[in-house]
This record gives sequence, C-alpha cells and structure tokens, in this order.
Amino acid sequence: MQHSMNGNECADVLDLLDMLGCDAQTQTAALWFELARVDPTLWQQQSPRLPAELQRLVAGQEAAEQGWMLHAQRAPGTGTEGLRRLLLAIIRDVRVVFILLARQLARLRAATVLPEPERQALARLTNDIHAPLANRLGIWQLKWELEDLAFRHLQPDTYKRIAKLLDERRADREGFIEESLDELRRALTAAGIQANLAGRPKHIYSIWKKMQRKALEFSDLYDIRAVRVLVDSVADCYAALGVVHTLWPHLPGEFDDYIARPKGNDYRSLHTAVIGPRGKTLEVQIRTHDMHRYNELGVAAHWRYKEGGSGDSEFEAKIAWMRRLLEPRGEGDADPGGGDLAAELQTELLEDRVYLLTPKGEVFDLPRGATVLDFAYHIHTEVGHRCRGAKVNGRIVPLSFQPQSGDRVEILTGKLSEPRRDWLSVHHGYLNTTRAREKVRVWFRRIAHDANIAAGRTMLDRELKRLAMPAADLGKLPAHFHLKSHDELLIALALGEINPGQITRVLQEAAAPVEVMQSALPVTSRHATLEHSALSIEGIGNLLTTLARCCQPLPGDPVRGFITRGRGVSVHRADCSSLAWLAQRDPDRVIDVEWGKAAAQAYEVDIELRGYDRKGLQKDVTSLISNFGTHIIASSSRVFTRTGEVEMRFTLRVRDFEQLSTLLGRLAALPNVVDARRVTGG
Repeated sequence: MQHSMNGNECADVLDLLDMLGCDAQTQTAALWFELARVDPTLWQQQSPRLPAELQRLVAGQEAAEQGWMLHAQRAPGTGTEGLRRLLLAIIRDVRVVFILLARQLARLRAATVLPEPERQALARLTNDIHAPLANRLGIWQLKWELEDLAFRHLQPDTYKRIAKLLDERRADREGFIEESLDELRRALTAAGIQANLAGRPKHIYSIWKKMQRKALEFSDLYDIRAVRVLVDSVADCYAALGVVHTLWPHLPGEFDDYIARPKGNDYRSLHTAVIGPRGKTLEVQIRTHDMHRYNELGVAAHWRYKEGGSGDSEFEAKIAWMRRLLEPRGEGDADPGGGDLAAELQTELLEDRVYLLTPKGEVFDLPRGATVLDFAYHIHTEVGHRCRGAKVNGRIVPLSFQPQSGDRVEILTGKLSEPRRDWLSVHHGYLNTTRAREKVRVWFRRIAHDANIAAGRTMLDRELKRLAMPAADLGKLPAHFHLKSHDELLIALALGEINPGQITRVLQEAAAPVEVMQSALPVTSRHATLEHSALSIEGIGNLLTTLARCCQPLPGDPVRGFITRGRGVSVHRADCSSLAWLAQRDPDRVIDVEWGKAAAQAYEVDIELRGYDRKGLQKDVTSLISNFGTHIIASSSRVFTRTGEVEMRFTLRVRDFEQLSTLLGRLAALPNVVDARRVTGG
C-alpha cells in the first residue's frame, strides 16, 4: 500500500486535476481519500454525510489499492496485463483514473527523498500500470512525464547518458529549430495560412524506446529536432503539409496521416520528416488546436464534469469516450508499448467479464457467469479434470458457484482425472463456458463407445422416471436431432451435446401440438380450471374442465376425462389408478380428451426430494425453487432420526415439462440431495 502524501504533494495533485479539467467533486474526492488514510476514524464519522457520488469516488480509489498490493506481491517476471484488467474492472468511474494518475505523478516528482527500494517500487508500478493507462487514455501530458520519471529511477545511468547527449547539443539544436521556424512561418504566411509554430520537446524515455526499437544510435535519430504546427481546420492541416513538402524535401517512408487514420486512443495529427535547413533532418507535426488539446489531455478533454453541465452533455461525452476506446488499437511512435487495453476496456464497460485471482495473485478473465469449475478448466485442462472442490476468498463453495471480479479462487484437486458426466448437464449449472464444456466432452469421447451408450441410456431412463412420464415412442427422436440412430442419440446425451430436458420437451410436443406451449392461461384456483380451448373434448360442446388433483396431468401427458356431478369434466392422466376405479364404476362417464391449442401456462405438480439431513437444507431447497421462478403452493417434510434421511414434498406451480426438468436437475445437484422427482397419485 502506498504511504500518505504530504501537503505539497496534495497541492500538486490538485493542480494536475485542474489542468485535466476535472470538477471540484473529483478534487474533493482526492483529498478525502488522503484524509481517510491519515484519520480513518474521522472518515468513518463523516463519510455517511457526504454525497453518494463522492463516496463512490473515494471507494474507487480504495479499490485500486488492491491492485497496488497485488503488484507488490507478484512474482518476478509475471506479466502485468492482468493487473491492468483488474484495475479497469473494479473502477467504475473514469474520474478515479485521473486521480490515480495525478497522485502517481505527484509522488514520482517527490520521489528523490524516498529510500531506494521505495523509489524503485514506485517506478515499477508506474511503468507497469499508470503510464500504460495514461497512454491508452491518450493523456499525453501525464504519460510523457510518468514515463520519463519512472525511467529515471529504474535506469538512472541510461537516463543520464541520454540527458547529457541532449544537453550537449541543446544550443545547436535550439538554433536550428529557430531557423526552421522562421522559414516555415514565412512560407505559411505567404500561403495565407494562420498558424502557431513551436519547437516540440523530445522526451528521454521515447528517445530510448526508439533507439531500442530501431537499433539506432542517438546521432542517427532524425526527430530529435522537431517542430509543431497548430492551425484552425483540418483543411489547413493538409494545406500546411503541402507548404512543408514544397519548402523542404521529405524523407520517403516517413509520413503518417493520423487524421485520416487516428490511433486507437484517438490521437490525430500529421507527421512528416524532411531535410530542413543546413541539410539536417527535421520532424514536423501538423494538427488543429482542438486535436492538440485532445492529444494533450486525452479522455479528460472530453469528459465534461463542469459544474452546471447538463446530464445530456455528460452522457454524450461518455458515449464518445467509450466509442473511441473501443476502436481497434494500432501501434506507432506516439503510442509505444502500454499494452493493448482495448479488449479489457470494452469488457469492463459492457460488464461481460469477471477478473479472478489465483492464490499467487495471477489474474484471469472469464465471461460473466463463469463458475469456479469453468475457472479450473481455464487455468489448465488437467486442473479441470482433477478438480474436486474450490475455495473463494478462503471459503469452500460448490463447483457451480459464480465468483465476482476481484475474488481469489483456489482450486482443490485430486490425483486422478475424473470429470463427472453431470458437469455437462445445463440443469446442474457446473459449466457455463463452451470451452470448458468441450474439454469435458473430449475426455468422455475417449472412453469406450459402449460405456457412453450405457451412460446415455441411464440418463434418459432416469429423466423419464424423474418426470413420471409414461413410456413414450422414442423412435422419432434421433431424426429430430439430426442423428442416424438411437445409439447416436444416447451418446450425444452422455456427452452433453443434448440435454435430457430437450428430449422430454420433444416427447411432450409430440404428444401435444406445439401451440400447447404457446398459450397463456394462468391457474386461478386450487383445482386448475381450464378454458375449453385448452382441451379438446370429443362430441361435446363447452364444458367446465378441471385438472384432477390425484394425478396432476401436465401438457403432453396422455389424458382422459371423467364427467363429474357439478364440476364438469375432471381431467386425469390416462394411467391414473383413481380414473381406473371411476371407469370401472361408471364406464359411460369416461370420455376421450386431448390437449388442445391453448393449454394452461401454469400447472400444479407434486415433487419429492430424498436425501440426508443437514443444517440449512430446507432453506437451500426452498430458495432454489423460489429463485427459479416457480411457486410453492404447499410443502411438508419429515426426518428419519435413526438413519438421518429426510423426505420433502412440495406442490409447485410450473409451466411445462422443460421447466420442471430443469428444476429437478438443479435440486438433485444440491449437497445431500440424493433424488428429486415428480410424483403422481392414483
């Protein structure tokens, strides 16, 4: 963690934030953060009284401290790209980044008084995190100084050598620049172009980078001598370029049009190199005043947080900022190093990634919604195959647990590769990434063909029994899934390429028209009353119909009707024993019915869970049912003290077989639950 700043450094931070155009709230948040570190008790007392936005800005700075600590703990040679990703994921307001950059620059400016180890650590952190962020956000005015000061502390001898070479030739170079400016000013005036001209300072770090990249000596660098031309419009930029190339011969291959093709962080300018006065090379940069302002301040130039600014302008600024950052990145002289943060910024802004830490502090990013088992397979296929459990922030969690950005995940492994088939089941929710699921499928494809068929058959039988579905004609199933045989269907089921819920849905739709699933008739009473359109009753006009409580038929179940006295037609499953008794007693009152074109959207169904009792089991079961969007109408449970077994029964309101199938699969995956299935009376 960084130490608190002194008064001079705090004043420096405020000056830098003011230069960036940050609002008073941003500057206040920077001061409150320092005060919170000096006097935590005062912060605890005062923070609840502060505006919520100000509290969020301070919280963002506190979150960034996690990144600094991870940087300090990282192993030598470990990449820092993941830390930059994590930082961008946990900071939700770009103003926090401005504060972090300003504070780091202020500390670097005052770093000469620090002990050598602290100075080196501060410079490494700057080089790895802050300078690349300033580069990606296009804040050149901070980027150059951050890079130069970090370079000065990390490689003092090289820094001094280049600084000395620059200093030795300063007088000659300044004289040459003045001569060049005079010639160019006269030529532009003659062409009727209004322009501001100035020499362009060259930064030591960028000189060293170019020497390294192009394997050049200092004396071979042509752009140590450089001028900048600022004009009013884009048209004037190209007109001025024509004047420059007319005045001096340009060097072939040394022209870049960053106006027509801006860099990834929206850097825009014309760059050309010419043979100027005295036959010496000269770099000329041409841009508009607005381009120059943006090139110096980057995102800060467009982030409107001025007091009194309208919400619309702030929103437009944010959209413009996002659009610029999401453009593909290209590398160039004015955009050296820094890492390609485009994808990271994009995923953070769209909030579709999570950034997770290993126990060693390495950062991995996965799609949002990934589980700890997905994380295990992301690290390495064998880690996934051998995964037996996981800890998140030191706490044991189920393999279906979905960690959040910043969580530290530890995978517990066994000695043998033993993935489980239910990891492939979407019902259980163990794997949510395609990549991890395919790795498990590959593992199972390698085992015996007959074993896959047997496993698929077991899964199908279990699903049909769990849903209490009658024996169905499975002959048409392979063709529906574009498979050639029943064995191929079973193999696909075993490998998770088809899930049991899909099969039961197809069987249901085969037993009832597709329209059954598309109706919207809610259940309004304990005994579900159906509109006539929900069921077709042979040879009889409109009749009141109710679903029998004894067997609770669902759309897709074969059904028959029994004409009651005063309650219309009671609809039973065809295999209901109660119906069989009624038919034996009054066979003339049994009629044929079938599901029609407007089956009910919600039906009551009884389910049963069996397992071994534990603390919180009842709560986990009921929470899962409620969170799944089903309604509990009635429930009961009993515990068998001698064996520790527990049996729970619920009456639920469900839409159809598919919802019921998925719910039963999730319930069966709960710890200590042995079986979860639909039960029918009769």
